[in-house]
Amino acid sequence: MKTLIITGPSGSGKSYLSKKISKLFNNTIVLKTDSYYKDNIFIKLLSIFQYDIYDRTISFKKSEIKKTLRSLHNKERLISFYNYDFRRKKSSKSEGYINYEGDNQLIILEGIFAHRLDLNYHETINIVCEEEKDICFKRRLKRDKLERGRDSREVNNRFNISWYLFHENVQYYLNNFEVFSINPLDMVSYNQLVLYLQNQKNN
Repeated sequence: MKTLIITGPSGSGKSYLSKKISKLFNNTIVLKTDSYYKDNIFIKLLSIFQYDIYDRTISFKKSEIKKTLRSLHNKERLISFYNYDFRRKKSSKSEGYINYEGDNQLIILEGIFAHRLDLNYHETINIVCEEEKDICFKRRLKRDKLERGRDSREVNNRFNISWYLFHENVQYYLNNFEVFSINPLDMVSYNQLVLYLQNQKNN
């Protein structure tokens, strides 16, 4: 199975692009790094003193998401998945059976940490979503108010930190691997990406 990495700053359209691709290619499996945040007491206490903790890799279960990826590539039938409740700051684990039949199956790994898992990114298809900062902020503001119970001031503070940290940490990824940059709403670049993915599936 091909693994597709979709990363980008908060509000850049990662989830939107993941959904579009997963609908186009049958039997695609989507993993979100947002689902793998830690909920232990250490992280909860640290978040009180370090406002940007949830934008740093220490805050999520890196080993668990890599374990899930290995299980999928090994075509294990019973796979462990995680989900994170942002309002309650609570992580939960579930198991699901995977059907590996079908020619179009992809694994999509999506999130701001997707490019920071120490994977062999020479073997993955790598995408960075790009969008103007003010548009990303408006999307983040709407999402966090509805889904995470945050007010405008908190969203603004978190967004600015997240934006800075992402662009600081993405440079190594961009400089050392083949990475496609795309605005998910731009149909020309999206169609080019689809053609590329179709060619990759046929190889």
